Amino acid sequence: MGFKQGGGGMGNMNQMLKQAQKMQENMMKAKEELESQSIQASSGGGMVEVVVSGKMEVLELKIKPEAIDPDDAELLEDMIKAAVNQGLRNAQAMVENGMAKATGGFNIPGLF
Repeated sequence: MGFKQGGGGMGNMNQMLKQAQKMQENMMKAKEELESQSIQASSGGGMVEVVVSGKMEVLELKIKPEAIDPDDAELLEDMIKAAVNQGLRNAQAMVENGMAKATGGFNIPGLF
């Protein structure tokens, strides 16, 4: 008994390790690129706009002056929350799609 020469074993293992290393490199590159990208969302018919990064950070928040009603602060608060939440969902989808491309669709639980 012993190891067979030629057709499998360590050659396949080495190939799998190389593929895993290449996937890891692709994922790191994609992560860096995605974190530098941003995505915009709005609410209230464009009264509130937000820009969110791939790092899930709010980069910009714009409120049109006509959205500011001192007698209805709750409406403005709701518009801000809606825009921020939509921006975060859009950014998460952008990251997930980008990582799926980097991994060739291979799902890695807990990656993002």
